[in-house]
Amino acid sequence: MLNTLRKIVQEVNAAKDLKAALGIIVQRVKEAMGSQVCSVYLLDPESNRFVLMATDGLNKRSIGKVSMAPNEGLVGLVGTREEPLNLENASEHPRYRYFAETGEERYASFLGSPIIHHRKVMGVLVIQQKERRQFDEGEEAFLVTMSAQLAGVIAHAEATGSIRGLGKQGKGIQEAKFVGVPGSPGAAVGTAVVVLPPADLEVVPDKHVEDITAELLLFNTALEGVRTDMRALSAKMATQLRPEERALFDVYLMMLEDAALGNEVVKVIKTGQWAQGALRQVVSEHVNRFELMDDAYLRERASDVKDLGRRLLAYLQQARQQTLVYPDNCILVSEELSPAMLGEVPEGKLVGLVSVQGSGNSHVAIFARAMGIPTVMGVVDLPYSKIDGIQLIVDGYHGEVFTNPSELLRKQYAEVVEEERQLTQGLDALRGLPCETLDGYRMPLWVNTGLLADVKRAQERGAEGVGLYRTEVPFMIKERFPSEKEQLAIYREQLVAFHPLPVTMRSLDIGGDKALSYFPIKEENPFLGWRGIRVTLDHPEIFLVQTRAMLKASEGLDNLRILLPMISGIQELEEALHLIHRSWGEVRDEGIDIPMPPVGVMIEIPAAVYQVRELARQVDFLSVGSNDLTQYLLAVDRNNPRVADLYDFLHPAVLQALCKVVEGAHAEGKPVSICGEMAGDPAAAVLLMAMGFDSLSMNATNLPKVKWLLRQISLGKAKELLAQVMTIDNPQVIHSTLQLALRNLGLGRMINPASNIQA
Repeated sequence: MLNTLRKIVQEVNAAKDLKAALGIIVQRVKEAMGSQVCSVYLLDPESNRFVLMATDGLNKRSIGKVSMAPNEGLVGLVGTREEPLNLENASEHPRYRYFAETGEERYASFLGSPIIHHRKVMGVLVIQQKERRQFDEGEEAFLVTMSAQLAGVIAHAEATGSIRGLGKQGKGIQEAKFVGVPGSPGAAVGTAVVVLPPADLEVVPDKHVEDITAELLLFNTALEGVRTDMRALSAKMATQLRPEERALFDVYLMMLEDAALGNEVVKVIKTGQWAQGALRQVVSEHVNRFELMDDAYLRERASDVKDLGRRLLAYLQQARQQTLVYPDNCILVSEELSPAMLGEVPEGKLVGLVSVQGSGNSHVAIFARAMGIPTVMGVVDLPYSKIDGIQLIVDGYHGEVFTNPSELLRKQYAEVVEEERQLTQGLDALRGLPCETLDGYRMPLWVNTGLLADVKRAQERGAEGVGLYRTEVPFMIKERFPSEKEQLAIYREQLVAFHPLPVTMRSLDIGGDKALSYFPIKEENPFLGWRGIRVTLDHPEIFLVQTRAMLKASEGLDNLRILLPMISGIQELEEALHLIHRSWGEVRDEGIDIPMPPVGVMIEIPAAVYQVRELARQVDFLSVGSNDLTQYLLAVDRNNPRVADLYDFLHPAVLQALCKVVEGAHAEGKPVSICGEMAGDPAAAVLLMAMGFDSLSMNATNLPKVKWLLRQISLGKAKELLAQVMTIDNPQVIHSTLQLALRNLGLGRMINPASNIQA
């Protein structure tokens, strides 16, 4: 059965559209189950009815015409109960409903399984038989497994289908909405530019071209390039391989001949498809055909075709390297965005980001928030290879992307964009004012930095210090570990820029979602693996060089604070402190007279929450990393869009842990700050102030919003709100309670402006 299942899913994945996918499903499942009828009913969200969309066995003319409400018929029952239904004689069931046009009166037995994707019922898969037959447990399990496998495929095919067949301008295509997770707040209206990873055939988009002759020439040049490579490889291997093994190169050369792959690609190019898209189409068809074969040798040939396809694509991409054009109001779309991709876009043109993978707390989302670019992450159903050059709306508040939006929707979102611009201008006036509550309580607001652009932005917004400087950023943009001298120059720049304000430099924090290309860490579970202080303690040479560079950079400025990430216990802290003191001694021995800077610990692992007093005794300050602490407390991988909705820093467990940290730090007479996305959320900042955090550190974009809100409320009122939410056991209720309270105080301005759009 497993083999059958694999084949069906492969065939469905290769289908050109939803209709073809459903046709394959009903035909193959009917064969596999040995039944006489297989049908798929999909729930139409507009009419809220289950519509017969494909059948093998019932009257084909009833497709699209027969439908039932969730409270009608056996299909409705399966959909509403969200579990399978297995009946020997369906007509005896009180919910049985007969449709004459389907011709189903001949069928007695019924087995139906719901098709569910992300908790949402998408439809029902049904098999029927003339004879009375109680389908056995194995058959029922197969249909349930099939439904679960197909749910994602149908969701994706449905999504893809909604914007299939895009013309050059995407005319005549229905507006479609795709849901991801919010990455960076704000809204943007603009043109999609799809950025593809190099030589990855699967993600090559469709593109219509006018100059077919130019495409054919490009493709023929690529063919000749790969042929030359193959002949050269064959000659090079002549002494190392037996003649029969070298025959593989001849197979490759035969495949490239005009009568084989080459000819098929040429035919597709002549229909108006660009060379890369034509290559993807032909290679995919061949690969699918080979992979479905029972013969193991022939199945292996699929990888040969893939390899050839990749080689041809590399040539085609090389020829087009300079062709990526960034229009004004550009919305960057990619399977997985990287900070480098953001840097490629000319200044002033980038208005939005969309990533198929990742979540609201992955590294690129944090970059986007720092740069103030509306972003949606984890849009797994977006058929991104088909949307290059079309109009998009990015709603970073709700995590929604609209393709080919209507004129009305574009107008509504353009108003939101303008409202945000005016709000930002109004907040600029706060720059020189202190963050002080109505009853005179001072709340220092610091910034998180990492990019050079952050410095200017932080200064423009009136930051009172740097609560977190991410030292890994200079490491990430290099092709090797930066030297002590290089690091010194970078750190000095930061310390000088903010002098005399304090700058908190976190020691190198790599691992998890922060990789160095020249120091790869491959792990099954990187977030519970070798990251943060664990890496640098295992490599004291990296830690000592970095610490010396920080200390030397602070000469004559005395505004450095050192912060240690991912500390899970006293032993790690003691080892790190020993290395810092050793570095300090070495720097002083070189004749550089600098005082020992304050050293702090990040509280981001649950173990540290329960040892907060012991840790606080050994250091000068504490800083909560709210992103990781939330992730670890809730056991939610913050980069996984499947569980992204479970990641919530207003979860009661997170709030209780934060109160415990403040209490423990203050009991030892040590200040405690908080950095991360929670500190930059204006509503959450009200609660953090009430808890007693000594400073809040956030990205510069959010600082004016937090300052505006805290200046409009009293500390007394904030404490009342905190006491109220600490009695609530549900994060959603905490969010709505907080928002309602702020609206009632006339402070709803900072709650997202796009909340009134009905899309």
